[in-house]
Amino acid sequence: MREGSKWETRLAWWDGKFRSLLLDLLIAFFAVAMPDDPAPWQQWVLIPGNIVLFCALLLRRRFPWAAVIVAAAMSPLGGTDGAGTAVVVAAYTMASRRGPSASTWGSVAVIGAALVVRLLLPETGRLWEDGLMTVFLGLTFGIVAMVGMPTLLGLWLYGRQDLLRSLRERAVQAERERDLLAERAVTAERRRIAREMHDVVAHRVSVISLQAGALTMTAKDQRTEEVAEVIRVSSSAALSELREMLRALRDDAEHPGGDHAAPTLDGVQELVADSVAAGADIALELPGEMPETTSAVGRAAYRVVQEALTNAGKHAPGSPVRTRVAAEEDCLVVEVVNGRGGGATVVEGSGYGLIGMRERVTLAGGTLQVGRTEGGGYRVRAAFPALEPATA
Repeated sequence: MREGSKWETRLAWWDGKFRSLLLDLLIAFFAVAMPDDPAPWQQWVLIPGNIVLFCALLLRRRFPWAAVIVAAAMSPLGGTDGAGTAVVVAAYTMASRRGPSASTWGSVAVIGAALVVRLLLPETGRLWEDGLMTVFLGLTFGIVAMVGMPTLLGLWLYGRQDLLRSLRERAVQAERERDLLAERAVTAERRRIAREMHDVVAHRVSVISLQAGALTMTAKDQRTEEVAEVIRVSSSAALSELREMLRALRDDAEHPGGDHAAPTLDGVQELVADSVAAGADIALELPGEMPETTSAVGRAAYRVVQEALTNAGKHAPGSPVRTRVAAEEDCLVVEVVNGRGGGATVVEGSGYGLIGMRERVTLAGGTLQVGRTEGGGYRVRAAFPALEPATA
């Protein structure tokens, strides 16, 4: 827990603010000031009463009724400005904490009655000597100044805080609704993409798989049969991967128990073997023990090799390709180098292969280098840092 959170928890009775505690301490000290020359009976009453009043004012934010009752009880006995301060603070506290409720109006009645008693008692008020009008004016001024104005100020503060709280709740609600609408829009777009992929890509790959299977059965020579079988197996694997992607797009989650597992670094050898079976000239160099990686790094490395081999077959058909996977200085290095192509390809590229490759490598925390070689070929090199140590 942060240090600020600890202080806020300890000062919860003072709204989590240290300055509020200091203000209440100052008010409580001022309110318990003794008269200049207290009578003997006042000393016996005021000393324990002021202790209770001090505690009540110190905890007024948490227990406003305690402050009201103690201040009202001590008001006829105070004889100083401190007792008036306690009454004003108690009235303001109840109004600002409870708002226009029965508690506020009840505190107004209690404090008003205490002020009437204080102003009318001969020992404290001495107003009867100046006539009835003086008594009336004194009562009116005392109640307005010490009860009415603090209560109105507290009600105004309560209304302002309630308005700010309402505005904050509306802002949070609006932000929550905006996020919900954005999430719904993303979900709808994902499902639309899934439908398009299913209707277009899945259908065409299925046709390729069926045609390759038929060619395998009717091939007149061994080589044609082998190539057709490679096409059929590759298209079937593509359908499985596409099925998993469609499921992820629709459900917004990956299903590890699906029909097709996510590709890893161990699948590079099988990937190269399928390309060699299709007639590609690929040399694969692997370490004696395949290094252990995270699933993200293994998947990104596999996709780099897959995309690089695809690009070599499209842009440099028939050229020799060298694929290397190695661990260099705590980094996993994947490198694919192809020579100059001697023929033309009929497969049109989308132009997003290198972009997607770079995005995958970056998300896995690696770096990608691509470019021409001295012999006119092409080189793709991906390095992934923070390689996990291999287990024995």
